[in-house]
Amino acid sequence: MTDLKHKLAEKLNLETAMAPWHELQIFFAQGLVLHVKETLDLLVVTEELTLDNSKQFQVWLSNGDVEKVSVKNASLWFEADTKLWTVVIKPWVLVQEDIN
Repeated sequence: MTDLKHKLAEKLNLETAMAPWHELQIFFAQGLVLHVKETLDLLVVTEELTLDNSKQFQVWLSNGDVEKVSVKNASLWFEADTKLWTVVIKPWVLVQEDIN
C-alpha cells in the first residue's frame, strides 16, 4: 500500500461511525444512501469511491454488492431502530450492517 493510500485509509477509518437509521432517513429520501453488502469491506469501498475508481465501483454496482438502499431495508431498519456503520463521501452516505 502506498503511503498516500495508507493515509487515506487511516483518515476514512476515523470518519467511520455507527449511526442510527433514523438519523439517515433524510439522505435516503434524497436517494443518497448506498448500502454496502457484508461481503465487502466498507472501508475498501469508501477508498475506491474516494479515489474515483469507477471501473471497480461499476463491478460492485452490477453485482449488487453496492446499491441504493431499498425501501424494504429502509423500513426494516426503521422498525428495528437499527444502527449502521456509516461513512460520508459527499454527496454519498455509505452504510453497512454491523457484522460482528
